[in-house]
Amino acid sequence: MSLSRLSPCNIVKHPVKSLYMKVKAIIPARYESSRLAGKPLLKIKDKTIIQMVYERSMSSSILDDVVVATDDQRIFDHVVSFGGRVLMTSPDHHSGTDRIAEVARDLDADVIVNVQGDEPLITNRVIDALIRPFRDDPALKMSTVMARITDKRELFSPNVVKVVCNGNGDALYFSRSPIPFRKSREMAFPFEIRNEELGHWFKHVGIYGYKRSFLLEFAKMEEGILERIEGLEQLRALENGVRIHVEKTDYSGIGIDTNEDYLQLKELLGDVE
Repeated sequence: MSLSRLSPCNIVKHPVKSLYMKVKAIIPARYESSRLAGKPLLKIKDKTIIQMVYERSMSSSILDDVVVATDDQRIFDHVVSFGGRVLMTSPDHHSGTDRIAEVARDLDADVIVNVQGDEPLITNRVIDALIRPFRDDPALKMSTVMARITDKRELFSPNVVKVVCNGNGDALYFSRSPIPFRKSREMAFPFEIRNEELGHWFKHVGIYGYKRSFLLEFAKMEEGILERIEGLEQLRALENGVRIHVEKTDYSGIGIDTNEDYLQLKELLGDVE
């Protein structure tokens, strides 16, 4: 519907859709992966992981559009087969951020949401929570999401990224190590922790919101030392003095990084042989 056809009545009845902030999601998806090749096309019951991510993203009431960005013909054809929107990108990108930046250059949008293609349990509540801070803070350039760690294994797993924030909800640091580190006389690792204490640690959920203009700048920034050490792109923003707002959610999804993650999710969703 064009803006010229919207009446004041339409606008009042649909406050969630902003006439002044267009928000579009891009799902980067590549076939090659060092830990689990072809994971976007792995099936859980009757749907692939990429289809689950796409359909869950489409359920957001705030997003104006969702598009998959890939460099693989198999993924491209599959997204077309289930009616999704997909664009082919360069095979030379080193990261998902570079891939979504290529697509974002030609999108008419104010805010771009990067939905990871390996988060098949992502919910519209998480996506909407990520976007809302941009409405409240026009100066905000980047946002992401965190959730409480409830399992000690996640706290000490390098595959689960941890985050600490200041009192305003802005990120201080992201790490594959458990932060904050528990000081003790022995300074042992892994350190002792009681289950009731786990609420003080948070894991980063790999979904990002960017002002489109900042995303295009971010993709051109050089890799920083901290980013190189940790292998975490978001540290590039912090190293360049860019504030990242982190929304707290109750999301407890499983990111598919390894075959063990895939089997765990299949079992969780009742897809057992």
